[in-house]
Amino acid sequence: MECNGAILKKVKSTIIKYKLFTRKEKILVACSGGKDSTTLLYVLKKLDYNIEAITLDPSIKNSSRENLDNLKHFCKKNNVKLHIVSFKQEIGYTLADIKKELDSKGIEIPYCTICGILKRYLLNKKAKELKADKIATGHNLDDESESVFMNLLRGNTGLMARLGPITGVIKSKGFVPRVKPLYLFKEKEIELYSKLKKFPVAYKRCPYAQSSYREIVRNRLIDFEKKYPKTKENMINWFLKIMPELKKSFKKSKITYCTICREPSQKAVCNACTIISNLKQKDLNKKHN
Repeated sequence: MECNGAILKKVKSTIIKYKLFTRKEKILVACSGGKDSTTLLYVLKKLDYNIEAITLDPSIKNSSRENLDNLKHFCKKNNVKLHIVSFKQEIGYTLADIKKELDSKGIEIPYCTICGILKRYLLNKKAKELKADKIATGHNLDDESESVFMNLLRGNTGLMARLGPITGVIKSKGFVPRVKPLYLFKEKEIELYSKLKKFPVAYKRCPYAQSSYREIVRNRLIDFEKKYPKTKENMINWFLKIMPELKKSFKKSKITYCTICREPSQKAVCNACTIISNLKQKDLNKKHN
């Protein structure tokens, strides 16, 4: 298939252009069971990179089970080692239970925020345990344009500086670098490829994403794109031009570590440990009563 060769060539070109990783490095592919990460996993396997897959299971109703089953089937068929990390096993709660417990304490944090914080925490922790050199994610051009726009609206240049084909600004032994080989691909390109290859994936969004800030930004960008084609592409081209200087301006920032888990953090206690501590406090109260 002609498009197959074009996709492989474009991914390889992106890896080389932005120096994402080498064939000697161990790459841990973060997978959700969706079209983007499944496409990435397939392409990197075809390109013969040293990869393993990891999935973080928050146990979201029927969605997580379907995605997990699809991913297991895909990895078995393509001979890719899969590491499954569940919220329930690692933290003691499913995502829904975490939200319920926090709400009961008057701590209102959106589902997507909780999920994102804990996934980033567990992904970095497990990547170090598995001795991975890099973490590859399925983020595409649409995802990145949403992140750029969100940080523009919030005036958060610090977070914006961490974006790009290689995330982060400062190198640290405590943080496994994350890379985005699908950075220059539009979402519709990936979806088309996934359907042509008949990957076992569900083409639907997370049920908790509907009310998130990112979802609002996503819908606004879709509207812009309809009226002004190439809006997202232009935004990413602009960002790539300013990215070197933006990252350079934050190079001298000092890395600090969470006093509880010792993971890289901007605070004395990282966001993940703050959530986990609040959950444990609930458990302690139950034991004392």
